[in-house]
Amino acid sequence: MSISTSREQIKNLVRDAADIVQVVGEHVELKRAGTRFTGRCPFHNEKTPSFSVNPQGQFYHCFGCGEHGDVFSFVMKFHHMEFPEALKMVAQKFGVDLPERQLSESEQAQLRQREQLYAANEAAAVVYQECLRHPKWGETARLYLEQRGVPAEIVDRYRLGLAPDPEQASWSCLFDRLVAKGLSPEVVEKAGLAVRKERGGHYDRFRSRVMFPISDMTGRVVAFGGRILGEGQPKYMNSPESPIFDKSRLLFGLHQHKDAIRKSRRALVVEGNFDLLLLAVHGVDNVVAPLGTALTRAHVHSLRSYADEVVLLFDADAAGLKAAMRSIPFFLAERVEGRVALLPDGHDPDSFVREQGPEALASLVEGARPLPEFAFDALVREHGLTLAGKNRIVGELKLLLAEAADPEQRGLMIAHFSEKLGVSSGYFQGGAKVAPPPAAPSSAAAPSSSGLAGLSNQEKQLIDFFILYPEYQAELREAGLAAFFRDSAAHRLVELLGRLSEAEPCQPEQLLAAAENEADRAYVVRLLTQVQPVMDEEAGHGRQLCDALIRWLRQERQRRDSADLQQQIEQAEGLGNTGLMLELMRRKQELKRKRTSS
Repeated sequence: MSISTSREQIKNLVRDAADIVQVVGEHVELKRAGTRFTGRCPFHNEKTPSFSVNPQGQFYHCFGCGEHGDVFSFVMKFHHMEFPEALKMVAQKFGVDLPERQLSESEQAQLRQREQLYAANEAAAVVYQECLRHPKWGETARLYLEQRGVPAEIVDRYRLGLAPDPEQASWSCLFDRLVAKGLSPEVVEKAGLAVRKERGGHYDRFRSRVMFPISDMTGRVVAFGGRILGEGQPKYMNSPESPIFDKSRLLFGLHQHKDAIRKSRRALVVEGNFDLLLLAVHGVDNVVAPLGTALTRAHVHSLRSYADEVVLLFDADAAGLKAAMRSIPFFLAERVEGRVALLPDGHDPDSFVREQGPEALASLVEGARPLPEFAFDALVREHGLTLAGKNRIVGELKLLLAEAADPEQRGLMIAHFSEKLGVSSGYFQGGAKVAPPPAAPSSAAAPSSSGLAGLSNQEKQLIDFFILYPEYQAELREAGLAAFFRDSAAHRLVELLGRLSEAEPCQPEQLLAAAENEADRAYVVRLLTQVQPVMDEEAGHGRQLCDALIRWLRQERQRRDSADLQQQIEQAEGLGNTGLMLELMRRKQELKRKRTSS
């Protein structure tokens, strides 16, 4: 057996064991649509769900951006992994033993490097936790956490730790312990946990800090954030970026809080790690925090998979206002509803929720201003409504409006801001033109009664079932489905499916790729993305529905044949052809007996 063959067999073994709905469903809210599941694509911005997951074929397909693939493709793209790591992750998740020797040398080397970095960060998290519990080293940090109102259960839940004071421990306390555990100095350095000295040796990057492990969406520790104890700068420090850590993509708390965010369909964004922790202490756990950087478009994109709206909970100072303004283009570009809730002067999330309570915070969040409205009000306060001020406001709003991905959304915002400023919408057209109203459909473009849209409800149910349940296509064709449809569009679709299913039943996504008629493609896309009633496959729902449709198909064909015979009888009677008329009447009577006995 060749190595390439073995590798392909292992890949197939893992793919067969995996449940793609479970893997995708951890990051995308999926709803059953017939025999598949649909949701909003995590790889591009969209309002209407066009992302389809096929559990039978174990693949996904987005009808909006064209992304498609199997469970490995999804893991690689969503988590920014290479194939060897994605293969190993899926195999571990579904209990499949994966012999690494089947991977190429370069793949094994790449996988080993990333695994070593994960191992170094995990080991560091354990050491930091031990240091926080140390009777002497951790005393100051434990007192600090107690004074900040962080209870022991929160310390454990978020795995808080301590990078000890070098005067108490040593300048290389963590480094020495990790090397003693078998990690190489190069790996510890590459993970960002130690810094190389010019004259040789290493010292710990983090010292005298409360440590926050940062996890990726699979729960692995990829980096750390540290808050200094006492005086010193910087107050907060994060690990440098590495092959497993990109701070512009990860949000602190998203791994721990993704279920709470998905349940509430709302994410709160706060500025710091302690803001997040202290809200969680009071039961507010649909919260995330950027990692020492401003909110990025990648952050907003990540949240879009879990929340319908994102509320920025910022201090009412210049920095908070500026941070909110900077984020507006990202929300517009990602088509995510963003709002701003400004805390009262002198308050941060911790002080506000301790003084006012979670109910007051909930009320503040409910009253959050939409980001565009917030931006407009901030610009008015800054520039005023003089002629010169309005010119400046229009100029800055043009830059924001240029980021709106939806022409209709952009046009609506232009009309709204024009009215509030008392100026013509033409002032905004230099940077972002108003989308023209859609032209009235011509008679040629109007849906014809002979098209798929003109089918009766029962006929649509028949053609929909034929598309969605490939395993029953042969039975329906044998029952005369192609001959039943006189409509050219439905007949064309049935014939195309027949050609595609010569070797094996054709999946709907294959039909979509092969269909040349745009109206046919649009019909299939709507069918695959509309949410349909849950079908109990284990109870044989598909089998029952197929039998019912075949019975209806036969009855309907008999009814049509009877109507055709009646028309021929009337024509024969008009021509005075008594012999033909009697023969046709005999055939009609025979058809009636068959219909009665069936």
